Amino acid sequence: MKKLIAVLLFAAMLVGMMVGLTGCTGVDNTKLKIALVVADKFGDRSFYDSSKAGLERLAADFDVETSTIECNGENHANQMRNAADKANIVVCVGWEFYDIETIAPEYPDVRWIWVDNATTAPVSNVLNITYAQNEGSFLAGYIAAAMSETGVVGAVGGEDSDTINDFIVGFEQGAKYFSADTQTVHNYTDSYDDVAKGKDCALQLHEQNADVVFQIASAAGDGVFQAAKEEGFYAIGVDSDQKFIDEDVIICSMKKEVGNSIYAAIKDYINNDTSRWGTTWVTGISDGYVGIGYGEEGAKQQVSDDLKAEVEALAEQIASGEITVDTTR
Repeated sequence: MKKLIAVLLFAAMLVGMMVGLTGCTGVDNTKLKIALVVADKFGDRSFYDSSKAGLERLAADFDVETSTIECNGENHANQMRNAADKANIVVCVGWEFYDIETIAPEYPDVRWIWVDNATTAPVSNVLNITYAQNEGSFLAGYIAAAMSETGVVGAVGGEDSDTINDFIVGFEQGAKYFSADTQTVHNYTDSYDDVAKGKDCALQLHEQNADVVFQIASAAGDGVFQAAKEEGFYAIGVDSDQKFIDEDVIICSMKKEVGNSIYAAIKDYINNDTSRWGTTWVTGISDGYVGIGYGEEGAKQQVSDDLKAEVEALAEQIASGEITVDTTR
């Protein structure tokens, strides 16, 4: 009997030690924990908010715990580590998380997803997701040129970078595909949240006769919509279907299905498919993660059904490789 009691006491002590160790790691292994870290902040009704919508879908559909961190443009590396200390999967949204190449190996038991950029070489526990935004922007440029009355269309970028310029080169090519005489003008806000700068940039382009302006500046793009409203020209939204913001001036949006791609990748993981990790998943028109949105059913439409049909035909040609879209990548 004494021997049995001793064995039971020893087993209880081991269980207590294991519980204590689990508490030290900060991760409850009984439930998958997903942390979403964005380079700036939510509220853009575009890129970052799309990622959050994907996270919310995961929380609704699966037995997972989710959390979010806003970097507000700084301390990206520290926030990545903060997330990894408490999560099984860390989703980093924005090109700014380039330190993932050195940080992810520090946390080999954590799965990482880097949205909108890619590591220079494969990292075994990192899944990169990039988007052929140049393809969707080609379609947006075609629509802009078709809707323009001045023959001049514009684009307001958040910064002069390869990613933003990938939108712009596709947009310009699409505009000229509609008509070689179309002129494209563009500028940069150098900010993703300064609405006043977005408005000023749009007004500058309008002064150059641009009567359709594509916003590629996240929350700063709200200023583009404001300028379009006040001066009576059209605007094109970005990343999410933004027509709901102002259906009178936003004629369409170039969509990157950020939230849906995050959802799909983590759903596969939950279903024991980890094959994407260590690779770069390049999404585009062909797999439905890049395209054009015209608003919800019943929304006011400026783009005709005939023009929409032309755009759909162009999308099929891009998907098949018949049309090759210029890129900065």
